[in-house]
Amino acid sequence: MADDVLAEFEPFPDPALQEVADALLELDPTGARWAAIVRHTYDMIYNGQETGRFRWDQLMKTEKTHFGTLFEINAQREFEFDGGDATDFRIAGHQVDAKWSQSMGGWMLPPEVFGELALVATGDDAESRWSLGLVRVRQEYRREGGNRDKKSQLNAAGRSAVRWLWREAPLRPNVLLQLPRPTIDHIFGHRAGTQRTNRLFRAAEGMIVHRNAVATVSRQLDHQKRVRYNGGARSALKGEGIIILSGAFYPHLAEWLGVPIPQRDEYVSVRIVPTENGDGVPIGAGRWRRAQPGEASTVPAPRLPKVGSRDE
Repeated sequence: MADDVLAEFEPFPDPALQEVADALLELDPTGARWAAIVRHTYDMIYNGQETGRFRWDQLMKTEKTHFGTLFEINAQREFEFDGGDATDFRIAGHQVDAKWSQSMGGWMLPPEVFGELALVATGDDAESRWSLGLVRVRQEYRREGGNRDKKSQLNAAGRSAVRWLWREAPLRPNVLLQLPRPTIDHIFGHRAGTQRTNRLFRAAEGMIVHRNAVATVSRQLDHQKRVRYNGGARSALKGEGIIILSGAFYPHLAEWLGVPIPQRDEYVSVRIVPTENGDGVPIGAGRWRRAQPGEASTVPAPRLPKVGSRDE
């Protein structure tokens, strides 16, 4: 009896699915490009610079529905897939329809996808994870019934038949979902975008801060200027012993100080204190290390060295 149950859930041989899987893995062996698509789609739908939003539950119902469309568009732009006849894409010569659901297994499958391959994806911004796989939308994999549009979902056998290319893979974190809610309320509680930015980097010491988080907090067109010297967060927090490192210019300092290394469009703030006996990281005329929790910052942080003609 147990063998019969297992056989019921065993996927059918599907050479076309394997060919599409191979093509996708060749295009993106590590999943980094798909992860960037998911991250970018979340940031697009939040539209933080204009709205100040950064959580899924802040979106309107129509916006949540639109996420799947943006995901499909961003995937096509990134990989330049050919268009399908009745489906979104043609990959390795096969029809493939892209489906996103914020919940695992919640993909809504229209009649035109029945019998075709579906590229199913899901994610959780709060948990910083995403998944993407392939499944043939067979009759035996679909739930009975459906909604007024004749759409249906995968049943248990269908969900078990998904060929996962990436499952619970890491998503670049949204720092505004990682900080405690009272801290977030404090950050957004100031009327001035410059002060909100200062509060963000003060509170997120040692954490990766994406440029979109800065835009969401500052709500200003020139949001990156709010980070720099000459009136930005670097100047304001210098007296507290805090430096702000960009991944474009200072990833080596982040590595030496033992904090997460930011990518080119990310920052990490670090509270530092001077060292003695030649230890620590050389910055400016002195040597420095990351301050311990609760350790007082007795002197201002040094100005970061210019890289080329700029200090970013």
